[in-house]
Amino acid sequence: MGQPGLEPGAADVVDDAADADVRIVTFGCRLNAYESEVIRKRAAEDGLTDAVVFNTCAVTNEAVRQARQAIRKARRERPAAKLIVTGCAAQIDPAAFGAMPEVDLVLGNAEKSAAGAYKPQPEPMKVRVNDIMSVRETAGHLIDGLKDRARAYVEVQNGCDHRCTFCIIPYGRGNSRSAPAGEVVEQVRKLAAQGYREVVLTGVDVTSWGADLPGRPTLGQLVARILKLVPGLPRLRLSSIDAAEIDPDLMRCLAEESRLMPYLHLSLQAGDDMILKRMKRRHLRADALRLVREVRAVRPDVAFGADLIAGFPTETDEMFANTLRLVDEADLAFLHVFPFSPRPGTPAARIPPVKRDVVKARAAELRAFGEAALARHLGRQQGRVLSGLVERPGVARAEDFTEIAFTGEAPVGEVISLRVTGHDGKRVLAETLATAVA
Repeated sequence: MGQPGLEPGAADVVDDAADADVRIVTFGCRLNAYESEVIRKRAAEDGLTDAVVFNTCAVTNEAVRQARQAIRKARRERPAAKLIVTGCAAQIDPAAFGAMPEVDLVLGNAEKSAAGAYKPQPEPMKVRVNDIMSVRETAGHLIDGLKDRARAYVEVQNGCDHRCTFCIIPYGRGNSRSAPAGEVVEQVRKLAAQGYREVVLTGVDVTSWGADLPGRPTLGQLVARILKLVPGLPRLRLSSIDAAEIDPDLMRCLAEESRLMPYLHLSLQAGDDMILKRMKRRHLRADALRLVREVRAVRPDVAFGADLIAGFPTETDEMFANTLRLVDEADLAFLHVFPFSPRPGTPAARIPPVKRDVVKARAAELRAFGEAALARHLGRQQGRVLSGLVERPGVARAEDFTEIAFTGEAPVGEVISLRVTGHDGKRVLAETLATAVA
């Protein structure tokens, strides 16, 4: 699996306003950002006041370190507030967070969205974390969009059945569970009716959606059903997907449905076959390149992003060079680069490591390759007219996920037409033409 959602780096943090009575501090992926909105709703329903909730990430050691640092800082700033820790890091190592004197309550991933989770308990327990592997259903929650965001996210799936040797996330999220198609469609319909122009289907392993449902429907069938039954939604987007699981129905949607956005973020992780095998990935280099060719054949305007790990144990210079070449051969536009971080309890943590200075140097080189790839992608946009969803004043996102800095004014959440005049190496520069979707 890869990073779930159209996420920033695993250690990135989204924090509410510092003066909020109840702050939600979110680490990591877009799925966490979605679930933080559920936490916000539950906390309000339960009457929680004067509290800070930390929704943690466990993908890297750095993400865990940042969470612990933020908890200590919050206690210094708000000595009387109730500090609650939840999310993947709390699920995987509840004892460590429970032992922190700053922490008042630790909630597992299954508990954090449950009704009553934030109410005072008659016999309070500091740690309330159950076995995530025993969870068989997705959380029965429905939220009315996301606070202060231009697009809405719908959690269609949670957990992961695969066991990549580097990944700790299945132990924080549990096995794969799919939300029923009818519930997903109804939520998308509700969000579209509220005026959202774009909805993102998100999860931990989105392309596994449906495998545990009656009849084993596919993600492509879900996408087709949404687009058919919610005709008023202009843009439907997928979060990070596994290249090993794209089904024929999804390929057909990419070819035929213009409202399905032409951007795929692939969980590739490496470009060398031996490293992919040692990672226990389910694809090889040739599979990734074939997928990219097949998608471009039916959707020429598509752009690709990828998660890539630098410095996986046993990686040689030649193996790393294969990953660098993959960036060019697949013509990737957006990279999420992670220096290998050994997570206790994973098989990869027991494999002889690459020296840390080498790992850091390779990550830096891979990021530089990513910056050059992005610049090439941006350069190809010169003179084009793009349809952009306004994310904040002066900034929009194109259908292929290209960031656009534009002149003129347009409301957040609106879809507008923009003519590209240049780029600054990180995003295209454009001028406003008109509203693209009423």
